[in-house]
Amino acid sequence: MLLAIFACVASQAQQTTWTSAQQPLKEIEQLKKVIVAPTFKKKDYSIADFGAIGDGRTKNTGAFKKAIEACNKQGGGRVIVPKGIYLTGAIYLKSNVNLHISEGATVLFSRDSADYPMVFTRWEGMECINFSPFIYAYKEENIAITGKGLLDGNADNDHWWYWCGARKYGWHEGRPGEQKPARAILHQQMAQEMDPNKRVFGDGHFLRPNFVQPYLCKNVWIADVKLINSPMWNLNPVLCENVLIEGVKVVSHGPNNDGCDPEASKNVWIRNCYFDTGDDCIAIKSGRDEDGRNIGRPAENHIIENCEMKDGHGGVVIGSEIAGGAKNIYALNNVMDSPNLDRALRIKTSSSRGGIIENVFFYNTEVGQYKEAAVRFNMFYEKPGKHFPTIRNIWVENLQVKGGGKYAVLSTAYESSPVTDFTMVNCKIDGVKEAFKVDYLKNVSLKNVIVNGKELKSFD
Repeated sequence: MLLAIFACVASQAQQTTWTSAQQPLKEIEQLKKVIVAPTFKKKDYSIADFGAIGDGRTKNTGAFKKAIEACNKQGGGRVIVPKGIYLTGAIYLKSNVNLHISEGATVLFSRDSADYPMVFTRWEGMECINFSPFIYAYKEENIAITGKGLLDGNADNDHWWYWCGARKYGWHEGRPGEQKPARAILHQQMAQEMDPNKRVFGDGHFLRPNFVQPYLCKNVWIADVKLINSPMWNLNPVLCENVLIEGVKVVSHGPNNDGCDPEASKNVWIRNCYFDTGDDCIAIKSGRDEDGRNIGRPAENHIIENCEMKDGHGGVVIGSEIAGGAKNIYALNNVMDSPNLDRALRIKTSSSRGGIIENVFFYNTEVGQYKEAAVRFNMFYEKPGKHFPTIRNIWVENLQVKGGGKYAVLSTAYESSPVTDFTMVNCKIDGVKEAFKVDYLKNVSLKNVIVNGKELKSFD
């Protein structure tokens, strides 16, 4: 009993409740000092020297593999993709290698699932053996993807996308390929806590691979490249530490085409990026249900800065696969604007997830249009369970909206677990149909919050 009381007191002592923006701003400055890009040996390896042909037809999987392995074995450096269109299957990125996509170069990924070997991966926050992500690394250190070239996932309604089972993306009765049966099996295996190495999918199961997934890696740098036509999630660092993503452009409107999904990762900085997506622009995650809780790694210490968001279900999103929790999430100086953007800040979870989401700082955000809500809390995103989530210490300041949607603030929470310590300061939100629709909020502070020209002093 004494140990339980001590643990409870210790947990409460660790809780943060900001009283001014200066506190999280100082935390951001300290965090920026520890998130740094890896450095690489000044030696280049052109894939052309390993047999690559950039004609858009010749398959270059072997040339990429040979160049990356040679670079790795000789102490690292840059593997250069010169101008041209290079068709390839999965690329495995090794330690101390910077895969540099030159301006004018396109890496075009094969549409043949046989070109993607089975690897240990995560699919929608669940661990399994499935097709390799298009660019993959496992337990590697000091890796990068840089350059002003193009990564083309080559997905469309006739390749990869229709596996989601939606008519909008090309699926129809009688067409082989639909993920729902396999997805249900994976959910059941996770609930039974089956060894993830025995959760084997691949051909015949239609679980789409993600685009870029470094897994359990340290010192990850992705800079300047453009990504289009992903089968599923675009950038998905899983259980990684020290991740810098900068100057990246993601334009991909397929199903579940999230722009960037840092998952159960620590010390992540996403800056100066552009997202125009078929799902959430940035979705911070930490695993689904049993897998997220059992691994117990939160999404921790994330900065999202100077980014532009266009189409998407949400601009800055936390969840829904967030069972490991999330803390210290800072979004500042971002711009969002699209009639197809649903929400600006979105926190989505459920009682099948659980987890603590805390210390979220949403600062200096300019929004043109959105459809549903500027700020959205949802504890009922998927089926209920026995693991009630916690959302606390959420600070929104200097949010400027020109053409709002249905609500300024929309919240659905549990009476037994209300959204706690929610602060809005100096926010001006115009064009909304209703100021708010909320249920269970606790310790709310509204300071100079103007909605449709009228000051909003409370949610009563």
